[in-house]
Amino acid sequence: MSFTSITPAPPRLHRSELAVPASNPRFFAKAAASSADVVFLDLEDAVAPEEKDQARLNAIEALNQIDWGKKTMMVRINGLDTPYMYRDVIDIVTACKRLDMILIPKVGVAADVYAVDMLVSQVESAVGRTERIGFEVLIETALGMANVEAIAQSSRRLEAMCFGVADYAASTRARSTVIGGIHPDSRVLADAASDGTRASFMTDPWHAAQTRLLVACRAYGLRPIDGPFGDFTDAAGFNAAALRTAVMGYEGKLVIHPAQIELANAVYTPTDAELQEAARIVAAMEAAVRNRQGAVSLDGRLLDMASISMAESLLTKARAMGKKFTT
Repeated sequence: MSFTSITPAPPRLHRSELAVPASNPRFFAKAAASSADVVFLDLEDAVAPEEKDQARLNAIEALNQIDWGKKTMMVRINGLDTPYMYRDVIDIVTACKRLDMILIPKVGVAADVYAVDMLVSQVESAVGRTERIGFEVLIETALGMANVEAIAQSSRRLEAMCFGVADYAASTRARSTVIGGIHPDSRVLADAASDGTRASFMTDPWHAAQTRLLVACRAYGLRPIDGPFGDFTDAAGFNAAALRTAVMGYEGKLVIHPAQIELANAVYTPTDAELQEAARIVAAMEAAVRNRQGAVSLDGRLLDMASISMAESLLTKARAMGKKFTT
């Protein structure tokens, strides 16, 4: 391991992150009763300019009056380039003890996070708040992706980064048909067979960006969260998109409709087979320690410290989800 030590962000269950427009209070009770791990009340893209002030009031009332249970509660503030952001922070942080995190949209440089951190710190100090508010940032522009490593180190409040695929596609001028989906022209051809035919394979246009964000998160102790899948009627498409990032190491996905919550929770929850295998790896390690063995093996495979660390991480996540397994 490197001599440089990174303190990870506080752990939170973050499989599903439900977006709820703060301009529509009729959605609040349903969101509170849902199985989403994280709910964010949206003051930004989902709210028309003339509704911004009322949406902010709605969010304050909802955070203070509704029983959100054990959910992580977050508000997506407006961007730093708008006249709404400062009031979002001041009014909501001042009034809402139930606020756990702030979601900062369209972060382009580390100084964007620093600016919000300074404002939040001042409000917390003024009202005597002792529980520190965490941050999640949306990386959804070419500028943000170009600076993602610096952004990942921008604030001690930062806990997670989310890949905002829709605005990212617009920023990079990508051809996109479904938010978070794969364009039918994103293909590679195999070499020609003896009869001249060539197999065609789909590729994922978002993979490189998702990988870069993932590496920045894991390097600096943050949770990587995947962005939305726009067609909420396409469960198979959502599952395919979620599984690709779950395999990579993402912890969850932003969902735009309640129908996607259970899909996300299922995808980002370890399977029973994965948990049993992880438990066997940890048991093998413990047995080797008891027997003073220098090497750990299981089923003819030599286990290294990386294998053991991954297994322990998986079991820790499963315990947070209330999953049962035997060691």
